[in-house]
Amino acid sequence: MKPLLLSLLAIAVSAADLPKLIYSKSFPGSMPAYTAITIDKEGSGTYKEAVDDDSPLLFKLTPKETGELFALAEKLGRFTRKLESGLKVAMLGIKTFRYENGPEVSEVKFNYSEDFDAQKLLDWFERISETERLRIDLERAVKFDKLGVNQALLELEASRDHKRLVSAQQFLPLLDRIVKNESFMHMARARAASLADDFRDPKLEPQ
Repeated sequence: MKPLLLSLLAIAVSAADLPKLIYSKSFPGSMPAYTAITIDKEGSGTYKEAVDDDSPLLFKLTPKETGELFALAEKLGRFTRKLESGLKVAMLGIKTFRYENGPEVSEVKFNYSEDFDAQKLLDWFERISETERLRIDLERAVKFDKLGVNQALLELEASRDHKRLVSAQQFLPLLDRIVKNESFMHMARARAASLADDFRDPKLEPQ
């Protein structure tokens, strides 16, 4: 077998063997009604809004973001204990935390948890979901609604200001595309340039 093919196969096997955190939420009637996020130990992530989605969004977390997610999973015993509060609360969607590491697989489902670390991990996944929804909206506006681009950028800006963005650098290709395309409004191009400068700043630490 050729060395290059062997190398590619080794990389694929290595990625498949990495520990993974998998989050899903099923909440019929909400928008979206289903979300699923997978993060491996090196920060490579996928986001999808359908169980059978074979073209999920791809993103890459920073080492700090990835470390915080996996540290919370460790505090939660890699999801080997109950998290449901048992309280009579409204249906908030069935959430699943799942841990996979080769033959080691464990998961826990809950509607509402009082566990502080579970709440923190849930917030991380909610932030990822919010971020990917913003990316979807911005991509759609860039392709189909030039007048709507500035509004999509305003929403992205607001998410940044409220420290809700995760893996902000995933937006750079879109932002650069807007900046370079004079068919977009000057206001939108200026806002995209400002956001791109912020997201490129190596001193920016995710919160």
